[in-house]
Amino acid sequence: MTDDKDVLRDVWFGRIPTCFTLYQDEITEREAEPYYLLLPRISYLTLVTDKVKKHFQKVMRQEEVSEIWFEYEGTPLKWHYPIGLLFDLHASNTALPWSITVHFKNFPEKDLLHCHSKDVIEAHFMACIKEADALKHKSQVINEMQKKDHKQLWMGLQNDKFEQFWAINRKLMEYPPEDNGFRYIPFRIYQATTERPFIQKLFRPIASGGQLHTLGDLLKDACPSAISPEDGEQKTQVMIHGIEPMLETPIQWLSEHMSYPDNFLHISIIPRPTD
Repeated sequence: MTDDKDVLRDVWFGRIPTCFTLYQDEITEREAEPYYLLLPRISYLTLVTDKVKKHFQKVMRQEEVSEIWFEYEGTPLKWHYPIGLLFDLHASNTALPWSITVHFKNFPEKDLLHCHSKDVIEAHFMACIKEADALKHKSQVINEMQKKDHKQLWMGLQNDKFEQFWAINRKLMEYPPEDNGFRYIPFRIYQATTERPFIQKLFRPIASGGQLHTLGDLLKDACPSAISPEDGEQKTQVMIHGIEPMLETPIQWLSEHMSYPDNFLHISIIPRPTD
């Protein structure tokens, strides 16, 4: 891969200032103060909220505590989506800090997966990496790695260790020089205005004529309404890691540098602010 290490660092160390408040109907022994945290964009809510849980459990009656879950303006937040994706999708045009409501009761079974331990997050994360490598390299790279390499990827993410993670992950971002890119680009497109989970399909980074496909080409193929609205006025914006990349950006470069640690490009299509 081309070595734009500063980009990789900027993506890794992206943070969202967040204010957690306890849902008003939760029964507490005394008033629950809000809790502030800088959330890593690349991580998962249930991986980085131990302090939040401890903070609020201090004021709860223990019999009232069951599984913790989070919500933003009435929308339960899916813990298996990376934090940066959740913010881009639901809150990117709101003032900071991001205001998240904490619940310990009435788990929304229809909307959220249960997450009883970090093993569940690890299993989800590794499943995504394996799926991404199946698309990029027919699973050859991940299958040639040892168990300890898989563990190093996970520990790097869990402990927020950039060098530890990228020492292994760079192998997943390489390809033979004669190929000019991956077999297919692992991507998922999420639309804020629809209930549909996400769009995912096979898309090659290189056109049959040898030219590089761009982000615009990918959107034209997978989600044309995102870039060419029917009435001619662009009402949406395309976000990856909190920025609006140029549509001319080669999709191969984006895949190497702007993918989340799960090796997927998570692309949000959100309403453009009107003011």
